[in-house]
Amino acid sequence: MKRIGVTGHRSIPDELLGHVEEGLRAVLGGHEGPLEALSSLAEGADQLFAAIALEYGADLTVVIPSGDYEEGFEETGALDRYLGLKRRAAQEIRMDFARSTDEAYYAAGTYIADSCDRLVAVWDGLPARGHGGTAEIVAYARALGKPVTVIWREGVARD
Repeated sequence: MKRIGVTGHRSIPDELLGHVEEGLRAVLGGHEGPLEALSSLAEGADQLFAAIALEYGADLTVVIPSGDYEEGFEETGALDRYLGLKRRAAQEIRMDFARSTDEAYYAAGTYIADSCDRLVAVWDGLPARGHGGTAEIVAYARALGKPVTVIWREGVARD
């Protein structure tokens, strides 16, 4: 079974959304055989990746950073999407953190990078805004020698 993980920004500019969806569909639909998709189901890239992976019949493994993770969803509807995707997951992995901290996010991100055959990064190429951010997880995966597919469009700024 091929395992594809995701890391990415929580905020995807509207002008980039179609491009990101197309890129995720190309990665997730461009393989043969069974697929496992690994995601923390954060708002934005993680949820979009998970939803598309399920459309392609992938087994979804959710990697939950902390016990209070659900309290951090701010966007209207993001918690509902999270819960809906989580219910459809084939497997749930929980990091051993009570609170959502940068260390918890880093642990979840590195777990995904360690566990996947390929990492998809919805990433603007800029440095991480905190420990466990997208750039840091991309660097970690590359240091492991994992293939990383970056989806973004040059010249588009993240919110």
